[in-house]
Amino acid sequence: MLRYCLVTFVMLTAANYAAASWADSLFDELSRDFGSVPHGQVVNHPFRIVNNTKETVRISNVRVSCGCVSARAIQGVLAPGQETVIYAQMDTSRFYNTKSVTIYVQFDQPRFDEVRLWVQANSRSDVSFNPDSLSFGKVKRGNEADSKMQITFFGDGQTKILDAKSDSNYIKAGFKEVSRGSGEVVYEITAKLRGDTPAGKWFTDIWLTTNNSSMTRLRVPLTVEIEAALSASPNTVNLGKVKAGTETDRKVVLRGVTAFRITGITGTDNQLSVRDTSGDAKTVHVLTVTLHPNQAGELSRTLRVRTDLKTGGEIEINAQAQVVP
Repeated sequence: MLRYCLVTFVMLTAANYAAASWADSLFDELSRDFGSVPHGQVVNHPFRIVNNTKETVRISNVRVSCGCVSARAIQGVLAPGQETVIYAQMDTSRFYNTKSVTIYVQFDQPRFDEVRLWVQANSRSDVSFNPDSLSFGKVKRGNEADSKMQITFFGDGQTKILDAKSDSNYIKAGFKEVSRGSGEVVYEITAKLRGDTPAGKWFTDIWLTTNNSSMTRLRVPLTVEIEAALSASPNTVNLGKVKAGTETDRKVVLRGVTAFRITGITGTDNQLSVRDTSGDAKTVHVLTVTLHPNQAGELSRTLRVRTDLKTGGEIEINAQAQVVP
């Protein structure tokens, strides 16, 4: 009888654990250590969630164990395949030294579960950043860029930076000592952006390793914003309801980081045509997308515009319409 009870208990415990762990698998990661940061810096991190189930997932509540952290779900309901983030922000002006905070994420669909995330930072008064973070500003696609800042260590003047590494392979990090005195040490931190960095805006970190046992890892936040070589506005042309046998058109504005010519457009047919206003090399081209449908039904086309830009010189534009009799 005792053996039966023990087996039953183990089976129930395993079943409960399995039932409680489905939500953990939605997250890419469950923790974020910001390392050592200057006191007063606000640090943030998005915890990515992907609905890898075959059911609708709903986040019912997000709460934190300390007022120094705020957290929220960008989107509360996820259909299968959809994703969102739990955006966590930690205000290091609210504490000194190392602080760990738990974020509780509750789900009520497809069944109840709770995931515990945690964030941690070491808020230091003996280090300062000038400016607070690194940024390249807006960079045109295909160009290299540099950014630098100064870090000052206060105290006995013995702190040394031993290494600098970036979380991104597109960033090369460096450092050099600027000055060293009895009360402070100053370093210059540099970041160099590769020319083949993809377009988009994103955030990464540079991690400094020091010989100071109380702050062995120091985090330097970095913002990257790369302008696409070619962009379309809008990139989806919605022509709405169109009567068969009639004609309607929409304008699409193409912008390039440098002057360009349009060398070809594919995806057109006897119902959909595209016309450029000029054959000259310009940074802005206005395209006219004209629909002259001959039969009722849903119409969807993908137009590919080719240009003479050497990098990123092609772009897709989607055209949609509902053709009625």
